[in-house]
Amino acid sequence: MATAHAAQRRPAVLGDLLPGSLARDAALVAGSAALVGIAAQIAVPLPGTPVPVTGQTFAVLLAGAALGFGRAALGMLVYLLAGMAGVPWFTDGASGTGFPTLGYIIGFVIAAAVVGRLAQLGGDRTPLRTVGTMLTGTVIMYAAGVPYLMAALHVDLAKAIDLGMTPFLAGDALKVLLAAALLPAAWKLTGAGHRG
Repeated sequence: MATAHAAQRRPAVLGDLLPGSLARDAALVAGSAALVGIAAQIAVPLPGTPVPVTGQTFAVLLAGAALGFGRAALGMLVYLLAGMAGVPWFTDGASGTGFPTLGYIIGFVIAAAVVGRLAQLGGDRTPLRTVGTMLTGTVIMYAAGVPYLMAALHVDLAKAIDLGMTPFLAGDALKVLLAAALLPAAWKLTGAGHRG
């Protein structure tokens, strides 16, 4: 009985290591939305594409892994809806809905939820698992963003991939590798144990 109780209390994601419950969760949700909003302001425009290089995708992936399914999805939903309602925290202080990269932000909600669920299942405890988790989240963001870009710009799929995915593959690979180093190391530092 004591073993089952201890197993129940084992943290599923890094956010569970913080004390508290409802207030903690509200702070994590709001904080994850703000983190992505701040990361959106780190933007480098690329010639020939309306999609800039930003810190957003990395922030979304880390938030998903750190917060788990529900909190991460809610945080990205707050980011999306508040930005659509006028909070100027999309890239370059933008807000609203009238831009071709909105599909990526919609994808943030799904990607954060899936990454969060995979992390709850131990998908961020080893470098190899973390690579798989982060690649899954990255693919989801592209799967939402590229078709939206295609529709918004009235281009075919090949052109949308050329504009909205190909220039970012190397950078996204680096983000995945960085997460694969950071997340398992964070778990080791916490001493919260290893999930098999």
